[in-house]
Amino acid sequence: MSLIDAGYNPEPAPSAPLDNNGFWPQVEPDDFRKAERLIDTVPNERIEYALRVAMADINRQLRTWQAEQQGQGAATINDVTPPNWQSPGIYPLLYRRAVYATAHASLLERYREISATREGDERGEAKDLAADDYRRDARWAVAEIQDRNHTVVELI
Repeated sequence: MSLIDAGYNPEPAPSAPLDNNGFWPQVEPDDFRKAERLIDTVPNERIEYALRVAMADINRQLRTWQAEQQGQGAATINDVTPPNWQSPGIYPLLYRRAVYATAHASLLERYREISATREGDERGEAKDLAADDYRRDARWAVAEIQDRNHTVVELI
């Protein structure tokens, strides 16, 4: 008797980088998969779709900040000088965090357990809570890029 590879959980084929708007960096689906430790059962097409939607969302949130930087002569994010208390390369790092967290939250919401059992419901609720945490991480990364506090409180 011999063991034959039945093709379960094959390594996904490498994905090409996703082009961005020229100011923000390309997004690497393979890096996203590794950084977020996503299982191989999530197809590359879903990963790429989630990343493209996340890029559109984060780019929209940062459009004013991007315009300000371009107005000061920055052609790309790498031309923006971070404050002296911040490490070099912080803006691309925070941008990637915002995009990755937004995409990961979207994937978690769509991969909820399909089960009528109580255990399936509990796993689905846990994924919803994790998705909320990822969305918070994305908001915080955007706030840090814009040099805003994480929390805004108003008295009514």
